[in-house]
Amino acid sequence: MNAEGWPGMAHAVALLQKDAPNFDVIEEGIKLVELESSVKTVGFGGLPNALGVMQLDASLMNGDTLETAALGALEGIMHPISVTRELMKRLPHVMLVGQGARQFALECGFSDADLLSPEAKESYAEWKKKNPHNRVLDLFSHEEGKGCHGTVLSIVRNQYGSMAGGISTSGWDYKYPGRLGDSPVIGAGLYVDSRYGGVACTHCGENAIRTSLARSVVLYMKRGASVAEAVAEGIDDLAGLKGGYQGQVVVYAVDKNGEHFVGRRFKDGESCDYFIYHDGMSRYERRQATYIG
Repeated sequence: MNAEGWPGMAHAVALLQKDAPNFDVIEEGIKLVELESSVKTVGFGGLPNALGVMQLDASLMNGDTLETAALGALEGIMHPISVTRELMKRLPHVMLVGQGARQFALECGFSDADLLSPEAKESYAEWKKKNPHNRVLDLFSHEEGKGCHGTVLSIVRNQYGSMAGGISTSGWDYKYPGRLGDSPVIGAGLYVDSRYGGVACTHCGENAIRTSLARSVVLYMKRGASVAEAVAEGIDDLAGLKGGYQGQVVVYAVDKNGEHFVGRRFKDGESCDYFIYHDGMSRYERRQATYIG
């Protein structure tokens, strides 16, 4: 898990130690993050779009079967990671967005909920005062980005070598309504193949989408690169982007043998931390991503 996963990491590790299914480890750990109001980038603690509406994204991938499921711009439902798991079980589709995602969740028995914490409502009111506008469009620039970070991710490899991954996010702070980043885009923000490895990305999702970053890093591992070499190749691909906003990207990768590497694109002064746990460790550890450039 990345640093935002602190509310759920201990529970996820406990489930993993009990040999729980990979998706149980992912879902139950991420659900605790989605409920934590002090995490400002996921679920109940997240920040809304520019109209004050919370829109949540999530995705899952089974590394053994390559089955995937993703939700985008889900409104009024507390646990998008759980809805995503139901999508994988119940429908032939791999992605639902907007009103359709919400209808699916309600039909599956999920309850309607107010997703804005008191702190988020207060923050939005302050932001709105500082950002008066006639059109939402006037708040954005093609080559400037603010608040394009914030995701919780989990990549799990069990003792049998089976892998899975999951992501949940409230996305870009005060984003243009309907914006989707890389988190619900399989191959961009998440890709897991137990034969080679699993990768998830955070921060500027627009950049990860433009290079199909998660899938690319897995393919580099498939072609024989070590996990660190594969992440470096993926970040090098980002250097080829021209035009548009260029933001921080962090790549979290685990190979088929359980070796991991986390690399970041820009050295912007902020700490990019993550949690790691594997057999032989007395408890999980917090570490820092490696700056690559």
